[in-house]
Amino acid sequence: MENVVDVIHQHALQVLRERGVHLEDIAQLVYDLQSDYQDELSMQECRFHVDKVLEKREIHNAIITGIEIDRLAEEGHIRSPLLEMIRSDEGLYGVDEVLAFSITNVYGSIGLTNFGYLDKLKPGILKEINAHLGGQVNTFLDDIVAAIAAAASSRLAHNKAGTRA
Repeated sequence: MENVVDVIHQHALQVLRERGVHLEDIAQLVYDLQSDYQDELSMQECRFHVDKVLEKREIHNAIITGIEIDRLAEEGHIRSPLLEMIRSDEGLYGVDEVLAFSITNVYGSIGLTNFGYLDKLKPGILKEINAHLGGQVNTFLDDIVAAIAAAASSRLAHNKAGTRA
């Protein structure tokens, strides 16, 4: 019988895939964040750190919760005015960022600065997610993906600095 943690982990990965997010896309964000600071950094190493971040239960919870809220908004199963705030990704609705902070905070303050950078510029997969193509609501998803990349980048930096995270 499968362990409940394994089931939740697999579900978190599945909902990311269902929303069009691949772990290689997140690893690319990590690479882009860290390549100027890490000699001989490889995509394989970036993917390793993404995988390690995704082993944590609190990360699973944030992924599943945020994506479910996006999905419910997409289907119209949230009442107004919250529905419109989420669907439009209203700038002053900061709950999506607050949920993402639960991911970035796992690896210290550098995670928060990495997240802010990614959230502002929206590089790579984040630009695609933020486009809300096909009517897909990604208000929480873009912040979750940025937060995972920021946390993995922080984990990588801590490990390179010899302060195992």
